[in-house]
Amino acid sequence: MRPALPDQALDESTINHTTASPFLPGTNIQYAWDSTSLGYFKTCSRLYQYVMLDGYAGKGESIHLRFGLEYHAALEHFDRLVAEGADRETALRQVIAKLLDRTADWSPDRDTKAGHYKNRDTLTSLVIDYLDHFADDPAETYILADGTPAVELSFRFELNWGPQSAYVSLDDNGVVRRESGEAATTSQPYLLCGHLDRVVSFNDQLLVMDRKTSTTTLSAYYFQNYEPNVQMTLYTLAGKIILNAPIRGVIIDAAQVLLEKPNAFARGFTFRTEDQLEEWLEDLRHTLAYAEQCATENYFPMNDTACGNYGGCRFRGICSKSPAVRNKFLAADFVKLDPQDRWNPLKSR
Repeated sequence: MRPALPDQALDESTINHTTASPFLPGTNIQYAWDSTSLGYFKTCSRLYQYVMLDGYAGKGESIHLRFGLEYHAALEHFDRLVAEGADRETALRQVIAKLLDRTADWSPDRDTKAGHYKNRDTLTSLVIDYLDHFADDPAETYILADGTPAVELSFRFELNWGPQSAYVSLDDNGVVRRESGEAATTSQPYLLCGHLDRVVSFNDQLLVMDRKTSTTTLSAYYFQNYEPNVQMTLYTLAGKIILNAPIRGVIIDAAQVLLEKPNAFARGFTFRTEDQLEEWLEDLRHTLAYAEQCATENYFPMNDTACGNYGGCRFRGICSKSPAVRNKFLAADFVKLDPQDRWNPLKSR
């Protein structure tokens, strides 16, 4: 029998914000998940291990990450100003001024492909072009019951099951040792977390809106990548729960960064039925059980069918080496982030 859809989000006032770790105390069993960490694990549990557990990251700031964050921040700023009554021109001037101020010290190497396409100038141009392209957009920001615009909404909600044990200890080798009896029951359900860019009213229906940037052509094939897709399914589910409204799916506003001509934009739609959401939750139950098994056994198998996806995994060169020498190459090619700086689904924006 498929699990029922969760009926409500957690009240922010009841959340213990001092709980910094998404893992059960003293273990590698993750109980708070978002689309990013789920994506890592579903792609390859070894990738998940390297990023989420070991904290390995590329050396230097990610140009792609900074570009995406700044792009989202600028559009969020604009959406809030317009929803609060500012006219478009005033909002646009304020957004660009703030963006230029935030990125004053950002100077990626333009001799690299990433820096050539994604830098302060192309970022500013992309924001302006997007807002011009959608100047007469029929999609309107949904206003919440308290009068605030539904922009950059952080969410957390509980599932009706959790890890098999919230009370575990470690043996001398650091491997989870299960305990029996009452200690084998859990008081910690799984949490699903994340952030919605925007919720909009469009053609008399409510939809989550998500903005994407790309350097690839925005063809029908591009939008097919979001059906199925863990992020879009989770966003649809979260929208229904936190708004208690009939969210049908996600509008994907994609922007293609171009150098030789004006930037290109395309809008796609991806919908989810109740049956699809329930099936996804049932699949998730099995996925999280497997993730707990990997954590319990302290072994995260490599998925060698995913190594070449999306241009190749960042750890492909590491996994191609003998297990005996991988740690040396990891230390040479990556940095190990402190626990507080690693990806954490519990962090609010």
